[in-house]
Amino acid sequence: MIYKKIDNILKKEINRQDTTVELIASENFASQAVMDLCGSVFTNKYAEGYSGKRYYNGCKYMDEIEDLATDAVTSLYECKFANVQPHSGVNANTAVYQAFMKPGDVLMGMDLASGGHLSHGAPPTLSGKVYNAVTYGVDEDGLLNYEEIRALAKVSRPKVIVAGASAYPRQIDWKAFKDIADGVGAFLVVDMAHYSGLVAGKVYDSPLPYADVVTSTTHKTLRGPRGGMILWNNPDYSKKINSSIFPGTQGGPLMNIIAAKAQCYLEALEDSFKVYSKNVIDNAKVMAQTFEENGLPVLTGGTDSHIILIDLSKNKISGREAADKLEENGITVNKNGVPNDPRNFVETSGIRIGTAAETTKGHKKKWFTNLAKRIIIIINGN
Repeated sequence: MIYKKIDNILKKEINRQDTTVELIASENFASQAVMDLCGSVFTNKYAEGYSGKRYYNGCKYMDEIEDLATDAVTSLYECKFANVQPHSGVNANTAVYQAFMKPGDVLMGMDLASGGHLSHGAPPTLSGKVYNAVTYGVDEDGLLNYEEIRALAKVSRPKVIVAGASAYPRQIDWKAFKDIADGVGAFLVVDMAHYSGLVAGKVYDSPLPYADVVTSTTHKTLRGPRGGMILWNNPDYSKKINSSIFPGTQGGPLMNIIAAKAQCYLEALEDSFKVYSKNVIDNAKVMAQTFEENGLPVLTGGTDSHIILIDLSKNKISGREAADKLEENGITVNKNGVPNDPRNFVETSGIRIGTAAETTKGHKKKWFTNLAKRIIIIINGN
């Protein structure tokens, strides 16, 4: 029996999720089957090591479930190898960096203020402290300038280039990044955490034909449990990557989460997931168009993904204030910086919106259009 104090909090969170419009781009609603597996008896078993090479006995079924997850995810992304043990996307990135770099090597990633992730070399993080991090950004319109990135790579000579973002709404040109990396002899690592579900649904270009290694989370647009994964095609990388996860950066894998990952991969292989993924982007595009047509500027002028970035740099209200006002009205988003942000990291001049979660609830373009109009009214204080 769940203790009453815990159960009370659980019930309040269930009610919040049921009654709130969820537009945080990194969140989604996992299936009941995924959640059941997260709380299954798999959580009771230690399984350090890999399938067929465990430190503990009694791992026959742990091998079976991890093999199933690995087979499903390599089929889903049409790649040859996968590690499904990372506890998170950051863990996956950390392990890949350790596999291909030494302390002090140059790591080149997207600037946090331009839409990159903390784990791409931000100063306060392990990636920014262990490695010599250099960053690229976006232009005034919020778009990647690949020639500027190429020029920076030629000067900085990185060992690893990270492509991918936490707040970039457009299609990233993976081939351009591969050409840049090849030109300076760098490994190309793609962090597709935000786009992995869209890639699985065939509505966002896959980085697998171009990247040396791909990392991702398993929630967000993929709609699985909170966790990470690593994908690659070159057999020469397998030992480096696997040993960098265990024993390099992690101990025992979370077998309950790996079971839930297997479930989400199999769900994503269904035709219905392709329909869902298309709807995610259709809904984002119609929201972005509604914002633009009604005087609320959208960074880059639109979106190719689930992400919409609203630019409030010329608005009296900050990103933090807008996010708080929206939450007061039952809509959750997150504040976000914009290029050349006139406000600080606490206030910011933008908000990030995502359509993945509410699309999971079955909402379509008309509903999202009306929601965008409601958001405009709330932000403008009308």
